[in-house]
Amino acid sequence: QVQLVESGGGLVQAGGSLRLSCVASGRTFSRYAMGWFRQAPGKEREFVAAITWNSGRTYAADSVKGRFTISRDNAKNTVYLQMNSLKPEDTAVYYCASKLTWYSDYDLTTASYDYWGQGTQVTVSS
Repeated sequence: QVQLVESGGGLVQAGGSLRLSCVASGRTFSRYAMGWFRQAPGKEREFVAAITWNSGRTYAADSVKGRFTISRDNAKNTVYLQMNSLKPEDTAVYYCASKLTWYSDYDLTTASYDYWGQGTQVTVSS
């Protein structure tokens, strides 16, 4: 139904920046949300940020607030994650996800999404 392709990951020095992109294709609904999650080796997948597509409401995990910004380009059907002031602790595989329905925006902070991308590696060196 929905295909998600992430890009923009790579190796960056601590304090640097990266911008991740996720392009959604396929059949989508008029209202949906997209989010970013990450998973480091040996750790559970954790919420990073989310955005509702139509209204543009955004949410971010405490660990990235003030450093990461999620945004979207409706015309390009693309969501971005601008990551600034990167820390070695940010090293992880970052996944883009889309969610078609939810009962409250709080649900967007959980990993209960409908579609997932393959992930893109972000490595922050110290």
